[in-house]
Amino acid sequence: MHEPIDLIPEKALVLFSGGQDSATCLAWALARFATVETIGFDYRQRHRIELDCRVAIIARLRGAFPAWNRKLGADHIVDLGVLGEATLSLGMDHRFVIHTPLMWRDKAATWALADALGGDALVELIVEETHSCYLGDRSHRHPWGYGCGQCPACELRGRGWRAFAGVTA
Repeated sequence: MHEPIDLIPEKALVLFSGGQDSATCLAWALARFATVETIGFDYRQRHRIELDCRVAIIARLRGAFPAWNRKLGADHIVDLGVLGEATLSLGMDHRFVIHTPLMWRDKAATWALADALGGDALVELIVEETHSCYLGDRSHRHPWGYGCGQCPACELRGRGWRAFAGVTA
């Protein structure tokens, strides 16, 4: 079932690209924090598919998980294409904590965390709506989601799915 969570009465900002890992991190934050906003960066990626996927993922999270819908705040896109070689700095006047729930997890453990957080509904959302393929391929559907199936990102995601699902080669 879903892992038991103690709600943290603070706000969270999730770096949300539209890929498997960031969608799982978003679910992790929604299960823990009182309010969660998302931020994505448009840095003139070779393909915008991940950024485009963000909208569908947020819409499906709002529809499929009513408790999370109330906690899911604004989504922000930052256009980094205009910055060139400049750096971003952020001045904060309060405590700033960066949580990295996937830092030491492999893809199989990431799939398992998604399952623990939202069950089959969240796993299915991640399969259907997230994107990881380096080539931006949304025309080939695999058990683990869309992608070319050949690039390193697809191979990693597919291998993680097979380990999570208990599929042997």
